[in-house]
Amino acid sequence: MSPRPLRLRKVSNPPVISGFKPYGVKNNNGNAEAVFLHFEEYEALRLCDYELLNHHQASLITEVSRPTLTRIYARARQKLAEAFVMGKQIIIEGGKIYFDNRWFVCNTCGCYFNNPDKQEEVTGCPLCGSKSFSGINDVIYESEESAPRYSALCICPECGYEQDHHSGKSCKAEICPGCGHYMIRKDPVPIKTSTKKEKHESSDHQHGK
Repeated sequence: MSPRPLRLRKVSNPPVISGFKPYGVKNNNGNAEAVFLHFEEYEALRLCDYELLNHHQASLITEVSRPTLTRIYARARQKLAEAFVMGKQIIIEGGKIYFDNRWFVCNTCGCYFNNPDKQEEVTGCPLCGSKSFSGINDVIYESEESAPRYSALCICPECGYEQDHHSGKSCKAEICPGCGHYMIRKDPVPIKTSTKKEKHESSDHQHGK
């Protein structure tokens, strides 16, 4: 049976913050893990709890079914409860989403920004001025296999030290072992992956078919 198509959730705008840190936490010795709130979970909270829309209205905006929106919303509420009760940091990142309009992400500071004046070309990050930025594509992939894969590295902007990105943990939460500076995400590099069809054709070729 072929996998179900990967349908991305539409998010109107990136959040204005990257997360929250608890204040006055007791008895965790600074070792509490972070809770990662995905962009679609943030969007469900924004629509239902801030805009006060019902689940049906929110599902139409995010372009998913009402049951899917309800599951996303319930997962978001559970994560917030875990962060509050356990005194964990909240980091907003990741998820299966695309943005409603043309947005960019700075590869240096991680800032998300858009281009309200479509007549002018984007030349750099409005926050740090970096010329290294990437467009956030609104592509819906047919399946998980057809979605691009990327190498993941964290890099220290101070000394250039690099290390593998740990899935589920933000590079901004990593500290460089060399200089003690907080690290950032390095420019992603696409990795060539073979589809089932390509693998089958390669196998046929090896067997002389």
